[in-house]
Amino acid sequence: MSKSNVKPAQGKLGVMVVGLGAVTSTFMTGVLMARKGLAKPVGSMTQYDKIRVSDGKETKYLKYNEIVPIASLNDIVFGAWDVYPANAYESAINAEVLKEKDINPVKDELEAIKPLKAAFDHNYAKRLDGSNIMVGKTRWEMVEQLREDIRNFKKENGVDRVVVLWAASTEVYVPVDEKVHGTLAALEAAMKADDKEHVAPSMCYAYAALSESAPFIMGAPNTTVDIPAMWELSEKTGMPIAGKDFKTGQTLVKSGFAPIIGTRCLGLSGWFSTNILGNRDGLVLDEPANFRTKEVSKLSTLESILVPEDQPDLYTDYFHKVRINYYPPRNDNKEGWDNIDIFGWMGYPMQIKINFLCRDSILAAPLCLDLVLLSDLAARAGRHGIQRFLSFFLKSPMHDYTKGEVPVNHLFQQYVMLKNAIREMGGYEADEKID
Repeated sequence: MSKSNVKPAQGKLGVMVVGLGAVTSTFMTGVLMARKGLAKPVGSMTQYDKIRVSDGKETKYLKYNEIVPIASLNDIVFGAWDVYPANAYESAINAEVLKEKDINPVKDELEAIKPLKAAFDHNYAKRLDGSNIMVGKTRWEMVEQLREDIRNFKKENGVDRVVVLWAASTEVYVPVDEKVHGTLAALEAAMKADDKEHVAPSMCYAYAALSESAPFIMGAPNTTVDIPAMWELSEKTGMPIAGKDFKTGQTLVKSGFAPIIGTRCLGLSGWFSTNILGNRDGLVLDEPANFRTKEVSKLSTLESILVPEDQPDLYTDYFHKVRINYYPPRNDNKEGWDNIDIFGWMGYPMQIKINFLCRDSILAAPLCLDLVLLSDLAARAGRHGIQRFLSFFLKSPMHDYTKGEVPVNHLFQQYVMLKNAIREMGGYEADEKID
């Protein structure tokens, strides 16, 4: 029998989410309903998946919480920041993702989750215009206020540990600037100088979370923690960071389907992806500067799975295009179309069409749960810095680009990384190789 050397999940786990929109209200409602036995947390790996540990006669297939100490759903306490003052119940009703009958049984608990004032800059999300924001604060003052919010939340709710999750809108694209983002000292100086151009509001949340010993997860494609300054801070505070951008619909399909083409040694001429969605996310992404952030995240998936250098006959010069279209009638029911032009024997062309009519928040909610529980686990296991084993859940996995590291985007290789990390933390051998 193996022995996990991870600290036990004692006491309550605070989950503070940036953004109390469709994804977050669906996530919170589902967790509260599941712990009352009124709904099932379908899609959550931490609640359902089983991993093989040991081999030969010792082989067992165990759920995650049988291998490592994962926090119970009963121990979660929710908090949030948002630019709109609506509480979690109002937000869940307004989002129109869930039916009222699936929200009302936990109405009282949701109504008690009232958003704190958001650290917000209108220039980073021009389509949002909420009143529940910090007014007239510099970037450094935002950091100080957010740190105080986290401390107060812990105190008021008797919470032992906190994880901070960004589930808010995509910010405008912030290119990495070595002079500002290269070191922690430079980033702190920029925050104190109120450098609004290089310091996005999301960076204030990440800085505050890590400084208050809370793991930070970036669920949008923002540059936030994808900079050496934040890596330095996470090492200094001994806290895990994960990101970026929840892998929910189209990119999940792409990271799972591209390996079919690669494994079967078929050629690729082009992959055209387009999406229509009508929720707040779609509204924000209708702004070209915000879409640029998302485009960079979505485009990165394919190129590390079907690599031209590895198979020049098959993957040289394929055309890859990604589009997102704001279409209000669909609301949260996103539709992703993929047109894939492939070629086979003697270069003869073929096509594959995939039409995924998904529900964005229904796919994102279990990812939120898994990322929160596994980041909390990583912190108790003493893991800090970039958590590559969480790449499975993310569109554009974090990696050390300063050292030329290539991220793993292949879904099944990411799954091996996830399983091996759970095995290791459980005191078992990480016995699967990534080929």
